[in-house]
Amino acid sequence: MKIFKIKYTLGLLILMIAVSCGEKKSKAEKEAPKKWYKGNLHTHSYWSDGDEFPEVILDWYKSKDYQFMALSDHNTMADDEKWITIREDSIYQKGFQNYLNTYGKDWVTHKIDSGRTMVKLKTYEEYSHKVEKECEFLVIKSEEITDKFEDKHIHMNATNIQKKIEPMGGTSVANVMQNNLDQVLKQREDTGVPMIPHINHPNFYYSISLDDMISLNGERFFEVYNGHQMVQNMGDSTHISTENMWDLINISYLENNKPLMFGLATDDSHHYHKKGKSWSNAGRGWVMVQTDTLTAEALVLALEAGDFYSSTGVKLKTLKNKNNSISVEIQPETGVTYEITFIGIKKGESEAKTLKVVNDTQAEFNLTEDILFARCKITSSKLQDNPIENLLYEMAWTQPIVPSK
Repeated sequence: MKIFKIKYTLGLLILMIAVSCGEKKSKAEKEAPKKWYKGNLHTHSYWSDGDEFPEVILDWYKSKDYQFMALSDHNTMADDEKWITIREDSIYQKGFQNYLNTYGKDWVTHKIDSGRTMVKLKTYEEYSHKVEKECEFLVIKSEEITDKFEDKHIHMNATNIQKKIEPMGGTSVANVMQNNLDQVLKQREDTGVPMIPHINHPNFYYSISLDDMISLNGERFFEVYNGHQMVQNMGDSTHISTENMWDLINISYLENNKPLMFGLATDDSHHYHKKGKSWSNAGRGWVMVQTDTLTAEALVLALEAGDFYSSTGVKLKTLKNKNNSISVEIQPETGVTYEITFIGIKKGESEAKTLKVVNDTQAEFNLTEDILFARCKITSSKLQDNPIENLLYEMAWTQPIVPSK
């Protein structure tokens, strides 16, 4: 009975938030297009190996027109007590003074111990309530489940997680991934709360192979782009890129009757005081999710439906994946040109190919029966503000679709 009451109360709360954020609409409004919401699902703070306070990070993203954020610190839900010692470097000392001056002594809990400044971090409940604004800015509970097998780094984010998951370990890279994945899916089943796991930066130290990714059961998301300076999105002479990996995963998944894998772009930001290609900075990659309500539940369900695209700068005005066609219209910038590339796999083939290229701000591609799946990549002539690797130009990726029968 107690569990039923908790689930009932949670469901009622979600419904109330949804209604308050605009679901109670006129008939004309209900027929209006859904909204695009910009968000980053992979971010770090002082709660793990980031170098800034959660409130400062979230307010930065908020000022850059993000509508939702996930602080996904390593193996923590930011729900206990943690003190940090401010590094003696003048950059971090100045950062603390800015934090203190901005938020005030009534908010910042700190002390001096042996000449060192120590600060008590705000918990998820505290910092989310501080920065959230209903229907405008949302902070989603998240954790980066951080595990290893021998010398391999195995990281998985859990978005909208409700309870911390300890890394499970395992007998191989694939087994570690599956063990942690299963825990997220079990928590979703037990709580009834929509949540998603996603595989982080598979090429980080080249820890996760294509075969490891193909072996997974129940995973729907991975990072096709990660803004950390050490993740090797483009691969090298002996390792494939994450984008190539994406297509090969989906060939296997469809052959084995698994749902398509979707590709996310994230910051994986850690460094907020130094900027450049040697640092893991904010603002490099994000997702644009199309839904009618700014709630964690609505965002998760829209992600699972493929109603989103990933970007490092390119903005879309419209994106339609239906009736066996992909249709995109770019929100253009003056003086910038765009190349729209439709990429796909034809049945019986083993590699992705370029199916159509359009040099314009809008294009459409029709999927025929001989195509296994197709997706769209947009490349801009505009340089990224702060690129990594050789990914110099702003880009966007839509999600793959299969022809309907």
